[in-house]
Amino acid sequence: MPDVEVFEGQRSRLMGLAYRMLGSAAEAEDVLQDAYLRWSRAGQVEVPAAWLTTVVTNLCLNRLSLARVRRESYAGPWLPEPVLTADGALGPLETVEQRESVSLGVLVLLERLSPAERAVFILREAFGHPHREIAEILGIGEDHSRQLHRRARAHVGEDRRRRDVDAGRHRRIVETFFGATLDGNVGALERLLAEDVVAVADGGGEASAARRPIAGRTPVLRYLEGLGRRPEAALVTSRIAEVNGEPAVLLWVGDALYGVLSVQVEDGRVAGVRIVLAPRKLAFVAAQLA
Repeated sequence: MPDVEVFEGQRSRLMGLAYRMLGSAAEAEDVLQDAYLRWSRAGQVEVPAAWLTTVVTNLCLNRLSLARVRRESYAGPWLPEPVLTADGALGPLETVEQRESVSLGVLVLLERLSPAERAVFILREAFGHPHREIAEILGIGEDHSRQLHRRARAHVGEDRRRRDVDAGRHRRIVETFFGATLDGNVGALERLLAEDVVAVADGGGEASAARRPIAGRTPVLRYLEGLGRRPEAALVTSRIAEVNGEPAVLLWVGDALYGVLSVQVEDGRVAGVRIVLAPRKLAFVAAQLA
């Protein structure tokens, strides 16, 4: 029987792969359970990392088609489940590419890819696999892998702009932005927001949230002013934490985790606001905190 410790040594890397593929921490954990069952029944495995990468990737591919159908009937905008990443829950985030590929913004962009394109993009961009290995994992030709990668980069690259990578600067902007929202400081918010800023809130039909993305500085300003005037705003406590490789705000009302707010920063301005409010999507972060 294969060694349990070998699997556990690969767990965070495999979790990072499955999460990037699915955008759901809960589903990624289910995939790892299925992968472990297969691992426990396997005979002698010569290269455990490669074997497990292949199994996890293909388990995720099996789930992606069903996930896409579910998201077509999702109540309001869909955002990935947030994950606290400072403790290495999604594996190493040592490079810009690794951090970018777990950010909420890029994970949303990955939704426009076909399952095969998404797999090739993640294996190449986030994990640095050569096309020869990717082809073996997916059971395709090397040329086909390169073609899928080019297509994926074109789709994602249309809306992917290089973000600020200075974590300290990003954190200060997040703190200033959130403070201005709670205080109703319109002048400070106006200075922070990019002209083409987009705000997206995911309530999942469970929590009160805007049912469509809000685009443009003036509409987003009005939306943020409204958030600041909500009755629960006076009860909110918060702290900054690393979520999906970036500084974000964790929000509580009483002892309950109420939401996770992240901002996309480009050229020193807030270009995107993403708020996850759906309780089931906060369950993974809540468990991490516990």
